[in-house]
Amino acid sequence: MSAIFNFQSLLTVILLLICTCAYIRALAPSLLDKNKTGILGIFWKCARIGERKSPWVACCCVVMAFSILFQQ
Repeated sequence: MSAIFNFQSLLTVILLLICTCAYIRALAPSLLDKNKTGILGIFWKCARIGERKSPWVACCCVVMAFSILFQQ
């Protein structure tokens, strides 16, 4: 089943995207900062969410990990 049709998989993909973008921006900020608009601006926005809401994102990652491990 595709991640688009399964809500839990969709949330997992979104959390992974946010965490990955924040990590890439921490390593190489110029990679994401030059694309603040357009379709590639989504990655910049995900990085900003990951930086500013990092305690909440971390909590969601832990909850999602337990959900994946123990619910399925």
